[in-house]
Amino acid sequence: MNRGLTAKGRATRQRIVAAASLLIREQGVAETTLDDVRVATATSKSQLFHYFPEGRSDILAAVAEYEAAQVLEAQQPYLGDLSTWESWQGWQKAVLDHYTELGRRCPLGSLTAELGKASPQARAIISALYDSWEAALVRGVEAVTSDGPEESRARARSILAAVQGGVVMLQGTGRTDYLEAALPAATGALRPVSA
Repeated sequence: MNRGLTAKGRATRQRIVAAASLLIREQGVAETTLDDVRVATATSKSQLFHYFPEGRSDILAAVAEYEAAQVLEAQQPYLGDLSTWESWQGWQKAVLDHYTELGRRCPLGSLTAELGKASPQARAIISALYDSWEAALVRGVEAVTSDGPEESRARARSILAAVQGGVVMLQGTGRTDYLEAALPAATGALRPVSA
């Protein structure tokens, strides 16, 4: 999408994507119009279609990519190396801190609940996010347990579901206590007996 754009063009496109992401987090996909994006970014209709020729579907795909990157970035550097219990604790703290800070304006809920229904292209991006996230968690589970591949995958999926469930409940209630309870419960079995 960014090929052939100047540095200024890439920056403008990124500014539009970031603003559209924020609007979607606050208003939802269905309620966010191209006019809303234009107003929030002070861009003309022709400028918007210059960067997003397919209009709404292009913007939604770009927002899905942007938000997916935000979800994974917020978990670094821990997600890249979950080879010790200490790194798992650091990851868990990073996740809790991140979603506590964002509250109801979290990209994960927006991605799953809103953008995942928006288009096949956005759904594919979100599916790739979860696949990448799961793979990193599987590597981490395998590093700290003697689980086989299937058990490692099942543990990783339960951890991922704990995060997602906690985030969905956070969006519905404004409270992080569900995530604060679910995440340690999901990762607790990874703790070494001596720790």
